[in-house]
Amino acid sequence: MAFLQLTNLTKRYGLITAVDSLSFSVERGSFVSLLGPSGCGKTTTLQMIAGFEDVSDGQITLNGRDLASIPARKRGLGIVFQTYALFMHMTVAENVAFGLDMRKTPKPEIKRRMTAALDLVHLSHLADRYPRAMSGGQRQRVALARALVIEPELLLLDEPLSNLDAKLREEMQLELRRIQREAGVTTLMVTHDQSEALALSDKVIVMEKGKLKQDAAPFDVYEHPKNSFVSSFIGKSNNLPAKLISTSEKGSVLDCGGLTLHGPAVNLMTGPVEIAMRPERITLGPQDGKLSGTVIERIFLGDQWLMRVETMIGALMVLRPNSGQPVADLGETVHLDWEEAHLRILPAEGRPVTGLSL
Repeated sequence: MAFLQLTNLTKRYGLITAVDSLSFSVERGSFVSLLGPSGCGKTTTLQMIAGFEDVSDGQITLNGRDLASIPARKRGLGIVFQTYALFMHMTVAENVAFGLDMRKTPKPEIKRRMTAALDLVHLSHLADRYPRAMSGGQRQRVALARALVIEPELLLLDEPLSNLDAKLREEMQLELRRIQREAGVTTLMVTHDQSEALALSDKVIVMEKGKLKQDAAPFDVYEHPKNSFVSSFIGKSNNLPAKLISTSEKGSVLDCGGLTLHGPAVNLMTGPVEIAMRPERITLGPQDGKLSGTVIERIFLGDQWLMRVETMIGALMVLRPNSGQPVADLGETVHLDWEEAHLRILPAEGRPVTGLSL
């Protein structure tokens, strides 16, 4: 039985359905991310689990308990808000101990658990400091310690790294994962950052317009997207309309803008589909290849080059590692190639799926 189970969870605001029959599970001790663009319903889902929003329909079960009948303050959940919500007039130690004070925990136990929580987030040396005198990353760790000190069954994180700069965010991703593993606490995080979700999670729940679009491990979400939205939202992708001519155990044959392509076998009806190719899977060569084109844009990213190549089937993004050698210039003709196994064949919008197998 799943530790956290959402079954047909729905939230309506009048005629607007913010969360639409959402179902997924979270295993004990795992780190799961709710990922999607702004307005997709991920924060509303988190708020229903926390008890800050009423449930219109469906069920939330935590460790066998129906949360609908339990007030928010008695659910025993640890929550880290986007703004951290620290008390600026309290020291770090007082902030961390606050939840235990409210629970009338004995003083010796408060001291023991507060010390352990600060040790976990590596902030014991700053116990007497006030939050206003701390960096963003340190404040984030104080908020984590305050959420963990009550020993919650479930830790909820609402965009916990969004207020940090890019470099500090990367550093805190490692810290957050370390803290979660050492604490062993089941964690559900809301984020709109694809790389953050892929880096931190055991499982990613991708949402769009209140609906679940895919529920899988980060590798599978990236390598085997189930639909066009997931393919284009997770990382960079070249998505183009195509027609599935035939498919068998040996593979598929497609027509894309007059170009015949071969790809893996799929369990889809022949007819309109969409193909997707990751830019890093496309190679450049001086001749031959599946397709030729002209370099129309070129961006240097430090460790990589991102190019846009105009071809007969449309403009394609190509991502190549920086080997220290020059890459193709603007206006230069290049030849593109890729392995057939790296082509993804997705159902066209609105077409029935007979059981997608990528």
